[in-house]
Amino acid sequence: RRVSSVLNRDVKQFGKQHLFDGSEETCWNSDQGTSQWVTLDFPQPVKVSQLHIQFQGGFSSRLCTLEGCRTGEELVKISELYPQDSHAMQISFPRMVEETVLDKLRITFGSSTDFFGRIVVYHLGVLGERL
Repeated sequence: RRVSSVLNRDVKQFGKQHLFDGSEETCWNSDQGTSQWVTLDFPQPVKVSQLHIQFQGGFSSRLCTLEGCRTGEELVKISELYPQDSHAMQISFPRMVEETVLDKLRITFGSSTDFFGRIVVYHLGVLGERL
C-alpha cells in the first residue's frame, strides 16, 4: 500500500498504516493539495466486491475514481464513486467491478470537501475473493 502524502510528513501519527489498523482513534491524514490517492497492491489476484471507507466529515472526497490492473499492466479507470461528506462508514462498489480481476487498486480522491484539499480516512476496507 502507498499513499500520495501524509500531513506534515508525520508518518507515525497520520501514516498509511492507520487505514487498516481497525482503531477508531487513528487515521490516515493526507497533506494539502488536489488529487490525493491510496494504492493497494494485492499479493495475489482478487475479485473485489465491496469498498468500505470512513472519512472524517469535512475532510472527505466528493469524487473517488477507482482504477485497477493486473501485474505489469497500466491502471485503467473502473468507476467513479460519490461519497457523502460524513463520518459514517460508507459501503459501495459498482457491480461492473465485481467481475474484474485485479492485482492493484488505486483510489483517487479528486475533490476534497476541505478547502485545502486534505483527506482524512479512519478506515479503508476492500472485500472480495482471492483467486
